[in-house]
Amino acid sequence: MRFKINKAAIIHAKRTTRKYLRNEFRDKLSQAKISVQLGALALLFAIIASVVIILFRLSLVWADQYLHSDSLTLSSTLTNWRSYLPIIGALLIWLLSLLGSKRYRRMGIAYVLHRFKLHYGKVPLQSAAGQFFQALIALMANFSVGKEGPAIHLGAVSASVMAEKFSLPDNSVRIMCASGIAAGIAATFNAPLAAVLFVFEVIVREYKIHYFFPIMLSAICGAVSSQLVFGNIHEYELINVIHIPLDQYPILLIGGLALGCVAALFNYSLLKVTATGQQWPLIYRLLIAGVITSFVALLLPQALGSGDLAIKEAISEHPSLLFLIALLLAKILATIAAIGFGVPGGLIGPLYGIGALVGAILALVSSLLFPSIAPYVGLYTVIGMTAMMGVCLSAPLAALVALLELTNDASIILPAMFVTIPAFLVAYQGFNTHSILLKQLDIMGLGYKVAPLNQGLQKKGVRVLMDKRFVIVNDDDELLLEVLKRAAGRPVLVRNAEGEIEMLRLEMQSFEDSTTLSRHLMPGLPDSATLNEAYEALLPKRSGEVYIYRDNTQKVVGVISWANLLQEIRSGQI
Repeated sequence: MRFKINKAAIIHAKRTTRKYLRNEFRDKLSQAKISVQLGALALLFAIIASVVIILFRLSLVWADQYLHSDSLTLSSTLTNWRSYLPIIGALLIWLLSLLGSKRYRRMGIAYVLHRFKLHYGKVPLQSAAGQFFQALIALMANFSVGKEGPAIHLGAVSASVMAEKFSLPDNSVRIMCASGIAAGIAATFNAPLAAVLFVFEVIVREYKIHYFFPIMLSAICGAVSSQLVFGNIHEYELINVIHIPLDQYPILLIGGLALGCVAALFNYSLLKVTATGQQWPLIYRLLIAGVITSFVALLLPQALGSGDLAIKEAISEHPSLLFLIALLLAKILATIAAIGFGVPGGLIGPLYGIGALVGAILALVSSLLFPSIAPYVGLYTVIGMTAMMGVCLSAPLAALVALLELTNDASIILPAMFVTIPAFLVAYQGFNTHSILLKQLDIMGLGYKVAPLNQGLQKKGVRVLMDKRFVIVNDDDELLLEVLKRAAGRPVLVRNAEGEIEMLRLEMQSFEDSTTLSRHLMPGLPDSATLNEAYEALLPKRSGEVYIYRDNTQKVVGVISWANLLQEIRSGQI
């Protein structure tokens, strides 16, 4: 017996299967649950983000081979052209900023935090080029900025843009953005666990299990990428950390109080300069930062760069106390000038440098009174780095784990925790300090606060709740009543002559034994939207429905009613 193959039927079956699988895939991503699909996408986007960060790091390595910024010495600064790199860099950054639109000039960790909270982590692709090249120039020019700022921005851009290209639901775009940030940090520092904790403490600012696995996979991908290219290097592994005996912990407590005071003073000064500089044109701010940094380079070139040179001096043998104090003041001045006046770059690197110097100074001062402390300068240095980052960024756990991974020494855990607590209490309660990133957003007028209800609704896509059992018809008054009767309780939508969607209802008339048809316009939302958009659309009237469409308004795929939304909210799953 011979069978004829119906090619048209096979093609139709394939299309139907693909459509079904695609809808199932999008339904899974719209849920606030752990899914293999979410993890696989996070891993894919993390690879792309890691490649971008590795290219950025390789560019820095290539530039350093020609600039040799660490070769500056006090005796050669006046005649060395590298001392004036900050001024040249400031001009180049300004010229690059003119090439792009003003809309995309904002960059850095604070800006990414704003986009994550209010725009589902959608960071404009147009800002990536400015961040890449301007931050590269800033680091090459020896400004006191860190490389984690561009890593976070570029990681967020890479992942969120790819998520939008794949037309993922908005709630998943936000998770992909967080995953890209984790990949960027891990690829920069080879510290995957610290990257995960930083994202949760600073960016996400809450713990959700369905966020955890995509972010963790991305951090692993970033760390592996870094190790494949640069080797399994722990940046501060050479710091000599000796386990401190318990009888010296009271001295650590005093050190914690001092670190809290320094962190609070630094926060206040930086935010004051940032607020003042917001009123000035960009060229003025950059030139002031360039001149101040060049002035610092002429006097104390060890204060330049992200913080490595300062850390090197802090852990050197027999450092001079007066020299470390002068270097600390110079490092603080250079950092406030660069970050406060808008030089693109991160803050963590400079905070490490400042913290290391404060820790070393505390160790030297304490050793004058208690000579037994002298062997523990390395430990005090690491503790200072941990406390400064934790207090200034309000991320104590991320700071602790970051230094644990960067030093590859678990003996820092207990003393660092012991010092961080009094440092936080002094800074936040004694001096009313707040996270630098959040205060920067307030100064720049960028929002980041979301009400708990809206935040919960944003975690689920509309495809989770929409009713797919609807009927849609064209405008024909003679058939509408018959369609409504046969709909068997399903929503009936009407496409009117203008192409708008209306909801059809059968209403009982008061004091009359009759019914009439009523119609009202429905707002529409793409199926990539979250329940929060549906809630905001229906909130003014606290009634009605929204229709959900795929790609364009001609492809309606579902309906969400106000009653269904309230039921979802009251269920306690939001």
